[in-house]
Amino acid sequence: MSDIASAADLIKELPEGAILLADKGYDANALRNAVTERKAWANIPPKANRKDAICFSPFLYKARNLVERFFNKAKQFRRIATRYDKLAENYLAALKLVAIRIWLRGNESTS
Repeated sequence: MSDIASAADLIKELPEGAILLADKGYDANALRNAVTERKAWANIPPKANRKDAICFSPFLYKARNLVERFFNKAKQFRRIATRYDKLAENYLAALKLVAIRIWLRGNESTS
């Protein structure tokens, strides 16, 4: 199943006034309408075959790179990449520990 099929479920907790950053695979009118109903804004680049013009900010889209780099770093940890944990709570706890470790690495002193 494609990721966009579960996107509506993922944005249920999207707060009012938030900005959803997603790639071209999520460019669908149904998803954009669902985000607008939540009083949020979808910053998704348009697909090449889109007929109607949409509002898109390339500047805001660059922030998505930080999220992508975090997930790439998190997947370097075998427990996260292979998802050994059976319970979602345990997996989330392991992901939080990995996030702390990545943050500490980025902020450690080199002197």
